[in-house]
Amino acid sequence: MKKSLTLYLLIVAVLFGIFTYSYFSKQLNYQKDMADKKQLAFKDTITELRTQIMEKNHFSLEQNDLAQNYLEDYDLKALENKIRESLLNYNDLPEGNPYAGFEKLNSNKFIINNFKILNHRWIIAETSNTEIWGEVLIQYFIEEDETITFEVVKALIYPNQ
Repeated sequence: MKKSLTLYLLIVAVLFGIFTYSYFSKQLNYQKDMADKKQLAFKDTITELRTQIMEKNHFSLEQNDLAQNYLEDYDLKALENKIRESLLNYNDLPEGNPYAGFEKLNSNKFIINNFKILNHRWIIAETSNTEIWGEVLIQYFIEEDETITFEVVKALIYPNQ
């Protein structure tokens, strides 16, 4: 009787081991498959986001080879920083930024909040006086003494709602 009980316990233990091994092997394979699917989905998402960024930056100095060739004598990062500083320094004037496109209105001066350098000649900027918002297209020139001059091409104000 002891031999048969021991035999039964041994068979049950072996079966238990086989089922446990089978379960964890399948579980591991399932987790690997899920990880592979997630990694593929992440790669697709990254590719899609990169494409969107490239499309959104189509009109930018960083993506415009012709504009970069025109400015080949300049370090683009340094030039962008110089343009940024030059344009935003005008915000400190008491009458506001003259390149925001509008004069002082309702005792609030117009300033440039944010802008993007489109190419070797144009900048588009967001402007506001804390109550009224608008946009302005600015043409910029790099002079021989490497100063930067600006000229407003067109400006618009969004209607209040």
